[in-house]
Amino acid sequence: MIGMRAVVQRVAKADVAVEGNVVGCIGRGVVILLGVKNDDREEDAVWLAEKCMNLRIFENEEGKFDFSLLDIHGEALVVSQFTLYGDCRRGRRPSFTDAAPPELAESLYEAFVEAIRRSGLNVQTGVFAARMMVNIHNEGPVTLIVDTEGVG
Repeated sequence: MIGMRAVVQRVAKADVAVEGNVVGCIGRGVVILLGVKNDDREEDAVWLAEKCMNLRIFENEEGKFDFSLLDIHGEALVVSQFTLYGDCRRGRRPSFTDAAPPELAESLYEAFVEAIRRSGLNVQTGVFAARMMVNIHNEGPVTLIVDTEGVG
């Protein structure tokens, strides 16, 4: 069963704005679009944060993925995105019944962000449940989907 889900994009820079005002901005690092499922737990949030910080997606001198966000002292922009649990198998309108209710989703989103902050990295965020504009300068491009399937 797939649990909490993150879309991780390696970026040269990124920012997020709410109502035209930039609320988070980073340089080199990752943008993490985070979806929380209705049966996720805090342990899932911490595990996924650790996984995202330690993914070796930054290149060495030979062009091979050898360094993690922690290794390069990069930055993270974390944006909540319940639409990662949109089920499009039936009909034309996605169903979001697998997405966590807002209270649970916000709590686990905050746990995820705090787990990365404890590492000492600069972490910026969007505004939970707000309509946001996210500017992503995807480097590579490198985009990975990471989830908690089979963990725990």
